Amino acid sequence: MSNVETEPTELHRGTPADGERSAGVPHIDVLAPRDVPLGGPRAMKVRRTLPQRGRTLIGAWCFADHYGPDDVAVTDGMDVAPHPHTGLQTVSWLFGGEIEHRDSLGSHALVRPGELNLMTGGYGISHSEASTAQTTVLHGVQLWVALPEQHRYAERDFQHYVPGPVRIAGAEIRVFLGSFAGDVSPVPTFTPLLGAEIVLEPRAAVTFAVDPGFEHGLLVDHGPVRMADTLLRPAELGYTDTGSDALTLTNESDDRARTVLLGGTPFDEQIVMWWNFIGRSHEEIVRAREDWQNASDRFGAVEGYDGDRLPAPALPNAVIAPRGNPPRP
Repeated sequence: MSNVETEPTELHRGTPADGERSAGVPHIDVLAPRDVPLGGPRAMKVRRTLPQRGRTLIGAWCFADHYGPDDVAVTDGMDVAPHPHTGLQTVSWLFGGEIEHRDSLGSHALVRPGELNLMTGGYGISHSEASTAQTTVLHGVQLWVALPEQHRYAERDFQHYVPGPVRIAGAEIRVFLGSFAGDVSPVPTFTPLLGAEIVLEPRAAVTFAVDPGFEHGLLVDHGPVRMADTLLRPAELGYTDTGSDALTLTNESDDRARTVLLGGTPFDEQIVMWWNFIGRSHEEIVRAREDWQNASDRFGAVEGYDGDRLPAPALPNAVIAPRGNPPRP
């Protein structure tokens, strides 16, 4: 998915259930979403929770878009023309509908609910994404992972994986990256990561063992859900720092609640993130944009998409500064 964000918003602090926070309960920051159109007067909107001024990354997760349920008869669904990426991986995960993926590696795949599509951009790749004619309602998340310095020019790649459900009392989990709830995804990552869909039964409270070396983010699709003792409403993302070895999630509704749990070791590198590029300097971004505009071999070509490539926006009239998370306490 292409990044069209222009107006980032602020992070705010979560509110515990009853007055003062209980001893030993992790502190939760709540990242509120902002609406971003994908383009055009009838465009579908996505709700973006990463990046924000107060938080650029959770582990190496650097971008989170949440969309739907979207009636494609009203919005025309998703149609993102071929566009480039550098220095990152894209992670597509659907709750409903179907998306056709094409990339400059020659990959042609369908993104379906409960199936992971992961694309590694490395030095440069391009791809397109469009909802299929069979789709009536589109619903899911699009996530990006920043590649670390050592691997940011990793070989371009595309992987597809279908995790099986893990059922425990009160919850059903699908682990698409990393290790969680006794299940392990075979998909390799360049930094320690966790990505899992968690569906909670009505009024269920479930405590999960988590890696204390990870920071975690919980994106609520359908809720509300209490993360530790902080209430998260639909489309909000709760963040907790490293140090906890357990995390309790509580479904506050009489319906099933659905969330996506993201985690990873703190990503301490500063990144320069603009449009669909991640680099380490302003000059790298300028060069990547020029390469895309000049149709260089760096990004290859997407075959089979019926339409033109997406042009890069104009660069800001300023040096793009590196971004990182707030200093750790």
